[in-house]
Amino acid sequence: MHTRLLSLFMMIFLSQVVLSQAQSPIPLYPNGVPNSKPTPADYIEKNGNDNASKVSNPMLIPYLPEKSIANGTAVVVCPGGGYTNLAMGHEGIAIAKEFNKIGVTAFVLKYRLPSDQIMVDKTIGPLQDAQRAIQMVRQGAATWSINPNKVGIIGFSAGGHLAATAGTHFDKIVIDNKDNISVRPDFMMLIYPVITFGEKAHIGSRDALIGKNASQQMIDLYSNEKQVTSNAPPTFLVHAEDDKVVPVENSLQMYQSLLNSKVKVEMHLFQAGGHGFGLKNSTSKALWFTWLTDWMDANGWLTNSKI
Repeated sequence: MHTRLLSLFMMIFLSQVVLSQAQSPIPLYPNGVPNSKPTPADYIEKNGNDNASKVSNPMLIPYLPEKSIANGTAVVVCPGGGYTNLAMGHEGIAIAKEFNKIGVTAFVLKYRLPSDQIMVDKTIGPLQDAQRAIQMVRQGAATWSINPNKVGIIGFSAGGHLAATAGTHFDKIVIDNKDNISVRPDFMMLIYPVITFGEKAHIGSRDALIGKNASQQMIDLYSNEKQVTSNAPPTFLVHAEDDKVVPVENSLQMYQSLLNSKVKVEMHLFQAGGHGFGLKNSTSKALWFTWLTDWMDANGWLTNSKI
């Protein structure tokens, strides 16, 4: 009898753990996607084990920590993929689960990839989804036991460009915001991010978002190192010096701009590791997520402050 009760208890416990992490995706725009054209019949969303592409109905996927360790902080996770696909596995779900381990509620953002086929203005499509995600998290703060003043954003590669855009363009609201909810992230974490659209740009990301014949004005607008003000959120940066895809100068330029604007910033550079390593840089025993956890703790974002 004792064994049966113990087994039942373990089943209930494990089911609660699973339920505390895996939640159903939530449409960002249940009443219609803004800035959209009718989706062509051949524009079909593709989802693999790690990647998604041709997203026309963006989603927010919540990953909730166990209630016993939840601290009220939330993070929107933006996977990378050069603005042509989304690395939903190692730069999305895996990251969300890691945040859950430190009591942070994570929301993986399956955002629209810029496309003239499905968007009126492709240059603002991803930013609309990032702003809407932050807005939704704050709107649902009570439901998810989140402190609306502790909502951050993390992005990888092109997802880092999106996160940095959200963290520097928050005064240019590109979604409906009749309740005047802040879309400024309280902090941002940029992992081997695309930042500049200038000399050290990742050309694929730049061309995908603003086109191959973009004006200098558009290049400057989405060169996020040029958009930093003193009101930019505190920032954490990670990059590998030998990154051949997104040059390390992207993070260096962002760091310098934040420093010049007297915004709190911390940067960690690996001497090797290349691009796209996700949670674990195989060339080093050091774990950047440990550094990030310490940074969050030092700034008070891991102190329990649920509402």
